[in-house]
Amino acid sequence: MNPPQDVVELILKDHRTMEDLLRLMRSTEADRPGALHDFAHLMIAHGEAERTSVHPVLTCFEDDDTVEHIETAHQEAVKVLFALLQVREIACVEWEWRLQQLACVTGRHIDEGERTLVSRVRDSLSRPCREELGAGYARTKADLLAARCGSIAHLHRLVHAAAPA
Repeated sequence: MNPPQDVVELILKDHRTMEDLLRLMRSTEADRPGALHDFAHLMIAHGEAERTSVHPVLTCFEDDDTVEHIETAHQEAVKVLFALLQVREIACVEWEWRLQQLACVTGRHIDEGERTLVSRVRDSLSRPCREELGAGYARTKADLLAARCGSIAHLHRLVHAAAPA
């Protein structure tokens, strides 16, 4: 059995991995399609695991607007990711432009999430509680990764389900 992991540590690890994958996507020497594929799956699994495991607890000590803002920022990043995945030619001008957009929205989301969600959870919850949240977070993330949650078909459903009628 794996030792319990603090949800804050898991979230921060995902953030660093997403930043590393963005750097790989910018590198002409790297496997850019592979990095994009890995990023897509991680971003979707991370966001959903955070939303289902952490956000409900966060509403106990944070206002609803903050939680809604975090979720809206994630949905915006999903839309940008979906647009990038639809570009057929890696490294063309449109791909580079959409990658820059993705890096911007991801960076903003990571920064805001770490200043609000992560610091609030760390400051407000005991280690055992964070470990309990970490178990749920890890389970949800693993299930979503196994289900290939970052596929273009799944992102299409996410983007269109969130679109106003």
